[in-house]
Amino acid sequence: MKKDKDQSKYYHISSVARLYNIHPQTLRLYEREGLLKPSRSDGNTRLYSDEDLRQLEVILNLSRDLGVNLAGIEIILNMRQKIERIEEEINQFLEYIRLNFFEGREDEFEKTRMSLVRQSSAKLVIIEKIDTIDE
Repeated sequence: MKKDKDQSKYYHISSVARLYNIHPQTLRLYEREGLLKPSRSDGNTRLYSDEDLRQLEVILNLSRDLGVNLAGIEIILNMRQKIERIEEEINQFLEYIRLNFFEGREDEFEKTRMSLVRQSSAKLVIIEKIDTIDE
């Protein structure tokens, strides 16, 4: 294990393989397929971060527990990344709305939120019952 300036932990391929009971070649395969992207040391040794281990756990769950093949895992991981990006964009948009439309007007919006629902002042039309002749 190696520690970086920001105190992140890094694990060597042999440690990760032992920890997850998989062969090191499986980890290399996941890297070749683009499912894992471990960083490299100056000596070109693979170094797996905690984030890499979380990604590996997802991969192993999909393959071992759910029987998803590597192509399916790639699609699922890509979709997860897209969903995370969309969530981030939505949060940025909501923050923009909050700053530009609500900030400084919290009292006004709180009063509106707590008030009764207003009815429109549309005119009511009364329809009288017409007597029908039974035949």
